[in-house]
Amino acid sequence: MNVALIGRYLGAFGLLLLLSSPATLFLTSGSPVATAVKAGIGLVLLGVCVATNLRAFGSPDARRSSVGFVRSALVVLGALAVLVVVNLVAYRHNARWDLTRGKLHSLAPQTVATLESLPEKVRAYGFMTPTHASYALTEELFRRYQAQAPERFEYVLEDPRRVPDLAAMYQLKEGQATVVLSRGEGPLASHTTLSVVSEQDLTNALIKLNAVGTQRVYFVTGHGEWPLAKDDAAPDDPGATLSELRRQLLQEGYGVEAIYLTGATDLPRDASLVVIAGARVPFSSPEVEVLRRYLTQGGRVLYFTDAGLRDGLGELLAEYGIQVDEGVAADAQYNSGNPYVLRTPFYGPHDIVRPLQQRGLNVELPTARSLSLLREGLADGVRVEPLIHTSQHGWVETNPEKDAVPSDGEKTGQLTLAATVTRDTSNAPDRRFAQARMVVVGESELLLDPNWGHEPNRNLVMNALGWASNQVARISLRPPDRDVSTITLDRNALSQLRFITTDLLPLSLMGLGLAIWLTRRSK
Repeated sequence: MNVALIGRYLGAFGLLLLLSSPATLFLTSGSPVATAVKAGIGLVLLGVCVATNLRAFGSPDARRSSVGFVRSALVVLGALAVLVVVNLVAYRHNARWDLTRGKLHSLAPQTVATLESLPEKVRAYGFMTPTHASYALTEELFRRYQAQAPERFEYVLEDPRRVPDLAAMYQLKEGQATVVLSRGEGPLASHTTLSVVSEQDLTNALIKLNAVGTQRVYFVTGHGEWPLAKDDAAPDDPGATLSELRRQLLQEGYGVEAIYLTGATDLPRDASLVVIAGARVPFSSPEVEVLRRYLTQGGRVLYFTDAGLRDGLGELLAEYGIQVDEGVAADAQYNSGNPYVLRTPFYGPHDIVRPLQQRGLNVELPTARSLSLLREGLADGVRVEPLIHTSQHGWVETNPEKDAVPSDGEKTGQLTLAATVTRDTSNAPDRRFAQARMVVVGESELLLDPNWGHEPNRNLVMNALGWASNQVARISLRPPDRDVSTITLDRNALSQLRFITTDLLPLSLMGLGLAIWLTRRSK
């Protein structure tokens, strides 16, 4: 390879650098320094080309070669122009497709349903500085919400130091970074605040803001049920509480209270729902009568039990078509490696589990009890429907400490693990609702804090709450708990990244191609 040919290579690359310098300034990095460096290097390389090819420039072959080179350069510039136009069109018409398996970049069904059910526009204020660690994440989340419901959701990001009056209106402390959701105008305006911004938090805040009246949920206590607060947990099992469930209920706008039935003659009139979670001490006859009266009036109950528990509610459940089987439900095929830890995708045709079925999610029930659905001896107007099954390989193990295979006399086949009950109470005296509703689940440990992170179970419970309390909009799939896996880039790093990927790298490839073309022409 002679010096003149090397000079032409360098000259071609220098011409590319010189011609693309305006693009560096206006389209890619925006840095005057980078633009000047590129143009300077381009001029130097062109000078080297001229210095090493002075004799050849005057020959006819050189003139023909120059014409061909200019033609090629024009083609390259045309290609660059097309790429610029394509990028501009893509930027202005930013269509996106989420191809991840877990739909990591898509809003959850609950978020979509919540946005679509907003009765009026909600404005989100992000009070944080552009340098705040959550600024980019918050802006991206807001943008996705607005893209989903542009008529119902709008947002603005404000530096609280620049809008002190607005920050004071929402009682923000100096330097406090937070998000405020506001709905309505004037004296009818309402708002809620949240400090941690994630899709789950933002959607829960929208639900809370949108709640008309508070749905009050009472947790029956006094029979060894799982406690609601961490402080009330047993010392040898500090995680055995319902604090995460309680937190989620509060986030979705429910009111949560514990209630004792001892000495009571009736449940409060504002009870939207009563939850019995893992009772292990039998209810007294007057307490059972209070629950019976409540259901007769159209009350709503969620009932969870566990293997080995006896709470004295068998007769009341039988009136509503449910008998809890003794023993532990097992499945030889659909389990988590242990036949007593069931993982099942078998659902009944009910609204509560339809979102789980559509998404192909399996609930997991460890050491659950199965249910027998009764057809005789039921109260008037009662209708029972199965909700969750095992596979056909299920059985009720009556002696789980001895063996884990079906034995003679044990119930086998597809077992029912959860069921719903309805009863027409439209003509009941002192009626609360026109229809009593109950959900019975043969496993209460899925409510405990360590198990609350299993998303199918959590959606099953919250959907059951939504159905029982007639909150149809809350039957959905909630935003999952996702670890933050984003890379934070400041403006300088982002500019450098854009310069390398959209400027330097394409030019290097074009220069390499040009060198190959010149080499072939010289042979």
